[in-house]
Amino acid sequence: MSNYRALEQRIKKSLGLKKRPVAVKFQESAPAGVEKFVGTEPSGCSFWRLAAAGRTFYTVPGDHYNCPIGSYTHNISLPPERAQELDQTLGLMVQIGYVKMEEVPGIPRLPLTPGVVVYSPLADAPVTPDVVLFAGPASQIMLLNEAAQRTGRASQLPMLGRPTCMALPAAMAHGTIVSSGCIGNRVYTGLDDGEMYGVVPGSDLARFADELHIVADANHQLAQYHESRREALASA
Repeated sequence: MSNYRALEQRIKKSLGLKKRPVAVKFQESAPAGVEKFVGTEPSGCSFWRLAAAGRTFYTVPGDHYNCPIGSYTHNISLPPERAQELDQTLGLMVQIGYVKMEEVPGIPRLPLTPGVVVYSPLADAPVTPDVVLFAGPASQIMLLNEAAQRTGRASQLPMLGRPTCMALPAAMAHGTIVSSGCIGNRVYTGLDDGEMYGVVPGSDLARFADELHIVADANHQLAQYHESRREALASA
């Protein structure tokens, strides 16, 4: 397994990260030595907030039932007594003009229902992550996307939006994803107004870190180049 602590430090330095990247793994059973989540959260993305704050834990499908949309993207079926909550939530979103029902079949989903989902800060990842979530201002996500392009593993999908959680299965299937986030995610995670997400497949992470170092240095040099041109050529 990779040295994820070293990778987090390298990426943090290149991007200037203030928030810790979050490693997410979908698997059949709980990994040894990792604590099960205890309590309740209103959404699946709420677990991102806990992991970014330094916690390592795993959830089971029942921990995700409070979030019908997140359960849908994670291929988690709600129990019979709560099955109507997905239709109710979608019905509200359609009624207020947030989504159109014909959009729903195109939302990326996990192909299989996970037995557990493991969350941690990247440096503390107890297992090889399927995806790593980065939250930051547009300037940081710009660098992330450029590094992904250098790896040849940037997704050809457009920037994703609502629901934010679909970015995880999308990245697993297509490569690095950029997501603007959605209002629910911003409320539940505390994502700042000027922040967005980059989601990198775990299998790409080491090469991504190498390319990111090159991209960050190149952008620093180009910033100086463009600043000098602006001073020399701008007349107003």
